[in-house]
Amino acid sequence: MPAAALNPVDLYDVRSLLSEEERMVQDTVARFTDERVLPVIGECFDKSRFPVELIPEMAGLGLLGATLPHEYGCAGMNGVSYGLICQELERGDSGIRSFASVQSSLCMYPIHAYGSEAQRKQWLPQMAAGKVIGCFGLTEPHGGSDPANMKTHAKKDGGDWVINGAKMWITNGNLANIAIVWAQTDDGIQGFIVPTDIKGFTAQEIHKKMSLRASVTSALFFDNVRVPEANRLPNVKGLKGPLGCLTQARYGITWGPIGAAIACFTETTEYAKQRILFKRPLAANQAVQLKLADMARRITLAQLLSLQLGRLKDAGTMQPTQVSLAKWNNCRMAIDIARECRDILGGAGITTEHSPIRHALNLESVITYEGTETVHQLVVGREVTGINAF
Repeated sequence: MPAAALNPVDLYDVRSLLSEEERMVQDTVARFTDERVLPVIGECFDKSRFPVELIPEMAGLGLLGATLPHEYGCAGMNGVSYGLICQELERGDSGIRSFASVQSSLCMYPIHAYGSEAQRKQWLPQMAAGKVIGCFGLTEPHGGSDPANMKTHAKKDGGDWVINGAKMWITNGNLANIAIVWAQTDDGIQGFIVPTDIKGFTAQEIHKKMSLRASVTSALFFDNVRVPEANRLPNVKGLKGPLGCLTQARYGITWGPIGAAIACFTETTEYAKQRILFKRPLAANQAVQLKLADMARRITLAQLLSLQLGRLKDAGTMQPTQVSLAKWNNCRMAIDIARECRDILGGAGITTEHSPIRHALNLESVITYEGTETVHQLVVGREVTGINAF
């Protein structure tokens, strides 16, 4: 009996390593991406619009705070399932996955991990239902990769905290109902839940972006913003808090770019088989086959890397350096594939009627945010040498 044909985007049958529940999650989100995201995302990118109409559907599928417990209205999925959610959403667009990442890993996670039980009960069910949207205020205009150089500060005033400062490059900023804000205090860096309709808070959307155009990116400003002690996250102090959130989000980001790469690879392979040049399909050229084969190799390696990372996460043994290795590898893999696919498409590749240029532009942000490629390389370098080169 002849061997069954391999799936070009799953040459090592990674899907067979997934549980039945994990496959069901992937199939459900893949269907959502195919039916609801892909028909609108090109126009959203062109018009620089986030498709807010999809938020209730994402919530209905349990994609917001997916790994948090059922008792807070969340789906209680494992880490691999969350990774597959990120992969399938980013197959649609990095902006859609970014929305889910921020809501889940950067806003709901710290409330669950660092918040009080009252805070969990107040916010998590509403956030899981998509009725309250969050944003994550860490990065500052001057700070970038050095979050310890934080200027935003919170001063205790009686039973309240008064926050002053600014944050930059904040996904969901102008969509958000609450902001998870990290600020310097007399007792180290601490986190606060800040309602965005509070006096002294301003969100200013950033325009003229050439990347993540189907995503809301904002600057946040705090002018004597006063919040009660009940809004402080009580169970963490120092950079451990925000860095713990970033580890959760970076984990999802290791999966997301695989989806972007698969989208580019699939579309370009079909194009190359149908495009006739010099009386034969473009795919019949050795140079093109070598490029497509290399893409398949890189996608396969990235899939195995993230799956093992997910198994480590679910076993409770995942280390931040392992996340850095996967983000570095998989973002580099995806952006290189998107650029190569754009090249194979020729002139057609520069329009958003095809996905590679959109994914390539988006991935310029993904490879930068939540730790640049260089930062993650140095994290791995520090691990293997024992010497901090930052």
